[in-house]
Amino acid sequence: MSIQQQKVALVTGASQGIGAALVEAYRKLGYAVVAVSRTITPSDDPYVLTVQGDVADPATAERAIAAAVERFGRVDTLVNNAGIFVAKPFTDYTLDDYSAVTRVNLDGFFHLTQLAIARMLNQGGGHVVTITTSLVDNADSRVPSVLASLTKGGLQSATKSLAIEYATRGIRVNAVSPGSIKTPMHPEETHEALAALHPVRRMGELSDVADAVVYLENAPFITGEILHVDGGMSAGH
Repeated sequence: MSIQQQKVALVTGASQGIGAALVEAYRKLGYAVVAVSRTITPSDDPYVLTVQGDVADPATAERAIAAAVERFGRVDTLVNNAGIFVAKPFTDYTLDDYSAVTRVNLDGFFHLTQLAIARMLNQGGGHVVTITTSLVDNADSRVPSVLASLTKGGLQSATKSLAIEYATRGIRVNAVSPGSIKTPMHPEETHEALAALHPVRRMGELSDVADAVVYLENAPFITGEILHVDGGMSAGH
């Protein structure tokens, strides 16, 4: 298969954790991957193109899409994985907290998704997947997280809105809504407490999220779906 015929996934927040697992998962599917992160380093894999930059910056989105098209000729899937989570009592949030979370979670989604969908329309189809958080649907007094609900909740609503807007034009739009996943974001000493937040009494693994995204990738009749990968959190306590 030539590089120009290969399907291409663009993954943000790709240097570690869920993002790095998603890069690996899409490579296993046979996709070329454009991996975007502020801290990412070049890959030895010729089918993984790394782009350094802050997703909140519109210029990063433009560079990432341009690099994908220049190297691989297309963009078939965008995974909006980059995100910031700041859990604080509402009145403790600072203006810097607000700015940081809204810039990455909302601006990053907006700029890249807009450019990616424009590209997908030219190609005749594509898929957008956004990583949100189960706390959006299942607020928990033990984890005060209004900024997550404000931003990621907006992304879940936008997912449904975009799915309907582009349903007849070959573009599917879905989201994966995880519980607490074992990533470098959560220090090991917090794992026991985080596990206890889930009805199944364990944290999620990186593979749990990657498998969910791959499922959606291979499910052509699913669009506008918010797939909960949260050990039962969204079902109740």
